Amino acid sequence: MAITGNQMRAARSLVGLDQIALAEMAGVSANTIRNMEGAGAGRINVRTMTLDAVTDALKAAGVVFVEEGMNDGGPGVRLTARSEEK
Repeated sequence: MAITGNQMRAARSLVGLDQIALAEMAGVSANTIRNMEGAGAGRINVRTMTLDAVTDALKAAGVVFVEEGMNDGGPGVRLTARSEEK
């Protein structure tokens, strides 16, 4: 699944993480997070292992990445039901 920089920024914001906290959770540098989010509406272009580490950290925090066209719209993010109950 292609993830955009805007999705990454929205996901991080949705769970209340700053770039440094997400970087620590994912085991990458804050500059990596900043660069990933800097892709904006474009697809993030990093090594697969790096993208997996960051998306896995966000998923563990309760984020679900929504692919384009899944709900009559473009790509997005939402919280899992478990996270919404907190």
